[in-house]
Amino acid sequence: MARGMNHVYLIGALARDPELRYTPNGTAVFEATVAGEDHIVGNDGRERKLPWYHRVSILGKPAEWQAERNLKGGDAVMVEGSLEYSQWEAPEGGKRSMVRVKSLRMEQLGYAPELVQDAGGGVRMGSGMNEVILIGNVTRDPELRYTPAGDAVLGIGLAVNETWNDRQGQKQEKTHWIDVTLWRELAESMKELRKGDPVLVQGRLVNEAWTDRDGNKRNSTKVEATRVEALSRGAGAGNPAATPAGPRTQTASSAARTQSGSYGQPSRAANTGNRSGGLDIDQGLDDFPPEEEDLPF
Repeated sequence: MARGMNHVYLIGALARDPELRYTPNGTAVFEATVAGEDHIVGNDGRERKLPWYHRVSILGKPAEWQAERNLKGGDAVMVEGSLEYSQWEAPEGGKRSMVRVKSLRMEQLGYAPELVQDAGGGVRMGSGMNEVILIGNVTRDPELRYTPAGDAVLGIGLAVNETWNDRQGQKQEKTHWIDVTLWRELAESMKELRKGDPVLVQGRLVNEAWTDRDGNKRNSTKVEATRVEALSRGAGAGNPAATPAGPRTQTASSAARTQSGSYGQPSRAANTGNRSGGLDIDQGLDDFPPEEEDLPF
């Protein structure tokens, strides 16, 4: 498998006051919801604002240190972290899983952001930053499909490896299973990807909500790709980003977005159509997102 890369960068406002809690075994957990907007340009040339809300967690002593900073809802923060995959047995039976942001660093920004009030009583930043960079292996042969409107869509599963040494110096390894969606020209250019192929994915983090066949609300966190690079099968042996092979794309015109934050000029705007990750951009997400299920400890 390719040597994994797993980076998340968010700039947004705290949608509400963060919380510090403790698990039954005494582990501190600091939880916050960071919210902002991606500025999307559609096929008609109009800019649309797509809200996003992402749960961010900090564990252990760093959680307690973060709580001492007394951040409040509406504060602008920068988050550096990674995507964390977890799976557990549901009380009602069957396995459940979740992908959330594990924060390695959270810093308050030195200015008061433009805030947008949402229908659920929370707030979000009127712009922000929502960036994900992953390197992993394709978990199954993807199938190119088309929406009724004729837009190409390609869903790929990505296995992203993480290795570290525990307190005893023993090497530990974990795989994070991340779903990635490609749209339009980007989807068509990557249709030849196959199970096991190593790829670099750049994109943005999106949430989807639906009701299952039993009437239960479900939520998932995915990555909507704006750029995909097919890497060499031998990428894990060295610098994976330096050995591209197969299809190679620049940031796809169908997936680019404009966004402005505290770090300077907006990125290049381009043609994105009217859909994003299964959500209708024209409709947007005016309501505060459904609560994610708490992960049992």
